This record gives sequence, C-alpha cells and structure tokens, in this order.
Amino acid sequence: MPLRLMKYAWKKSEDEPRFFPEEKPLKKAYDVVIIGGGGHGMACAYYLAKEHGITNVAVLEQGYIGGGNTGRNTTIVRSNYLTSEGVKFYDESLKLFEDLSDDFDLNIFYSTRGHFTLAHTDSAMRTMRWRAEVNKHHGIDSEVVDVDTIKKEVPYMDMSCNGQHPVMGALYHAPGSVARHDAVAWGYARGAQMRGVEIHQKTRVTDIKTKGGKVVGVETDKGFVEAKKVISMVAGSTPRITEMLDIKTPIEIFPLQACVTEPVKPFMDTIVVSGSLHVYVSQSSRGELVMGASVDPAELHSTRSTLDFVEGLTDQMMDLFPFTSRLKIMRQWAGMSDITPDFAPIMGKTDVEGFYLDAGWGTWGFKATPVSGKTMAHTVATDSTHELIKPFSLDRYSKFELVGEKGAASVGH
Repeated sequence: MPLRLMKYAWKKSEDEPRFFPEEKPLKKAYDVVIIGGGGHGMACAYYLAKEHGITNVAVLEQGYIGGGNTGRNTTIVRSNYLTSEGVKFYDESLKLFEDLSDDFDLNIFYSTRGHFTLAHTDSAMRTMRWRAEVNKHHGIDSEVVDVDTIKKEVPYMDMSCNGQHPVMGALYHAPGSVARHDAVAWGYARGAQMRGVEIHQKTRVTDIKTKGGKVVGVETDKGFVEAKKVISMVAGSTPRITEMLDIKTPIEIFPLQACVTEPVKPFMDTIVVSGSLHVYVSQSSRGELVMGASVDPAELHSTRSTLDFVEGLTDQMMDLFPFTSRLKIMRQWAGMSDITPDFAPIMGKTDVEGFYLDAGWGTWGFKATPVSGKTMAHTVATDSTHELIKPFSLDRYSKFELVGEKGAASVGH
C-alpha cells in the first residue's frame, strides 16, 4: 500500500467528511418511498429533491447502494436506437450524462469513445441503414461506415472474423461513451442525501399496502412505513414487487453475464459491438477489457455466472481479436435482466393509485439512468406522465401499441 494512503490509518480524525451521512432510523411516514437503491432509484430521489422540492423521501434497498444491476453492467452509454421513441429518450439521457460530473462535483469518468455496431450479413446492414436514417432524422450523430473505415479506427480487429462471419460494415455512433457505473449511483445518492432524502440499505420491502385502491404504505423487515406514493425501480426483482399488488406485466427475467480481463496497456479507444456474434467490448480506464454477451437462453432468477458463458464469449472474441487468446479472465458476474416483448421499458403510472413502475430495462438500463430518474420524478411529483415516457406505459400491451426496439438491442437475444 502506498505511504500516502497508509498515513490515514494512523490519524485519529479525518479531514474529509463522510461520503454518505450516517443512516437514520426509518420514520413513520414519507411522502414518497422508492423501492430499489440502484442508479434509477437514486436518480429519481435526486431529481425529486432537486427539481421538485420533494425531500420527505425514503429509498429502500434490500442490499447496498448500486449493488444490483447498476454495478453489474458494462457501462456503455449510447442513443443510436431504432424507434423515434427510443432515440429521443436515450438522447436526453446521454446529454444528462455529459454534465453529471459537474452536477455531482464527482468524477464519473465519462469518456466519449465512439461506438461501432458491426454488421456481418446483408440483413444486418439493412438494419444499420434503418437505424442511421432514424438517428439522423432526430439529429443524432450516426452513420453507416464501410470496412475500410472500421479498419482505420480499429486496426487490430480481424475483419474476416477467422473466416467465419466477415465484417461487411457497421453503424458508427460518435457520441457512444462509457462511465463508471458505481460513481453514477454514488453521485446521485450523495446529491439526494444532501437535499434531505433518506437512504436505507439492508431494508427489504415485503408487502405494499393499499386502501380503497390507493397505496398507503409498505411493509419492510424493519416495520411498516406509511407512504403517499410508492415507486418500484428494482430491475430483476420487478415480478416480486408487482405480485404484491396483483399487477400483471409481460416481463421475464434472464441472467445477463459479463467479465473483465487482466489490465493491459491502452489500445482500444472505441466500443465494439457485434449483435451477430453476441459480444460487446470496451477497454476501461484501468486497462481491463470489459466484455459481455447476450442474455442466457433460459429464464432464471439468479446472479450466478457460468463457465459456459466464458467459453462462448472468448471463442467469439478470439475470432474478432485473435491476440486476446493470451489474456486472462480476472472476474465474471451476472445480473438479472427484466425483458419485455418489445425490448422497451415499462414506465409511469399504474392502475393502483399512488403506485408507479420503472421496469423492463433488459440490457439497456444503465444508459437510461439519468433520464429515467428525471422523467419518473416529474411523473410522481405532478402525477402526470412525462411526455418522453408516454410511449412506455404498461397498458400499451393491452392496446397492441408495442414500441418494437429489438433491432437496436446491443446483442441478439
């Protein structure tokens, strides 16, 4: 350990204040209870306090801050979606990401890299052209590029993919970025707490109580808490929460796995995704290759990771980047993805008065962290659905008004 760090172990007091204040006991009642202390829950609490002056808010987290899907994703931020609804929504999020370090006075290591979505077939090229046209229509910087352009920007990639699936072109999205996921959650959490919001970790919600069709509070493993409004922002645990109110959703839960290699010297300053090969990769600020694949083939509520995942992912990675055969895998993990039939989220009000839902994020939840918090805070504070999330209401399934975002998922599912 460096001496400049060891000296703090011998000091009787610390000059720097605690990053988070000490946790207080649960109060009897709150105006708003947010279930889930990940990035979305913290962002919602932050914008409720900052933009709407609602500070009598409790965030209840069964684990620890950012310990769910927020801390298990591969940190990619982009807005090159397929539908107009998706493009407008995620572009607003990307713009919010760009200013978060200043907002928090905390470095979230936001790094604009450029994002290549590779196409290996004629049909994939058609989808890339489609996405590029939709993106340009909304002023998003995306374009279809040829193999020579990719080779110039990613010279170490084997365009033939070992002769298996030659790269034919790509959708290039210049604003594509990465950020430190834990710093995003911590920044929102600290900003919310500074404005009076309470965060209760290791506090599990066991039931939601209603009276006359309206939410009146939540039961927790630390006692009952009255609440005028309750928001569920729990990603892979959504079915457990909605079952408490007998709310039916089309969400299914699949494990999504990822891993990192040992750190190596910086060589990759772009993000590379292949939907056909089911891989995506970027290099972190510490030099690790951060890699992910598609969700597991079977529905399962679990965060275990598997050898089968690593074998499949590394096999495809060596087709794209043969030199990675010499790298060691250092860590692997899994999160639980709540996936909807149209690959778009479910957001907004429900049929139960005072209960709001933020779910169905699949493999694209991290990049929506700021905009989900901002739009859900507006919806809860005003009890009117924010314009950006109106297409993502739960009742779109009963109305057959699906959004249809599957073509923009980062990998095949």
